[in-house]
Amino acid sequence: MTTSDDDEFSYPVKVSQISANPLTDRISADPADLERLKTQWDLGEVRSFKAEVALGRWKRDGVRINGHVSVSIVQDCVVTLDPVEQQIDEDFETLFLPENSRLAKRVHDGSSEMFLDPEGPDLPETFTGDSIDVGAVAAEFAALAIDPYPRKQGVGYTDLIESDPASDKKPSPFAVLQGLKRDDSAS
Repeated sequence: MTTSDDDEFSYPVKVSQISANPLTDRISADPADLERLKTQWDLGEVRSFKAEVALGRWKRDGVRINGHVSVSIVQDCVVTLDPVEQQIDEDFETLFLPENSRLAKRVHDGSSEMFLDPEGPDLPETFTGDSIDVGAVAAEFAALAIDPYPRKQGVGYTDLIESDPASDKKPSPFAVLQGLKRDDSAS
């Protein structure tokens, strides 16, 4: 996330300019950035992208980013292929540590297993160099909120094949043996 590619949305911030008191920064995408996001997310249109982020120090050499991203996009409906507008408003929080920080090293219990709490906080990300790409962070959280199967309001699947539980039963593996059963009465 700290390296910027010309094809991706980017807004780097120097870590040396971040103090213990959170600094609020506003990011707004220009038309060229909206095209980058459209390509990056493979969408029909990205109409707007705005983010407000608060950057502050965390445990001396780390950085805490709290923010809110607001995005307006247009996607194709998965049923009718008509354009569907979607408004994304997403809050996010993440931590960054320099890659050489002792806090960034993962401690293992010797069994090569790592225990994670799915409801707990995410592990801190690492960064190299002297800047963090806050634009890429905001774009990543916005991308995670995009509906992967957008549907136009009021549209549903009309040609559904309903399942019949009686016909869905798998035949017993011994059903074939039933036909091979000897007829003892014939002997």
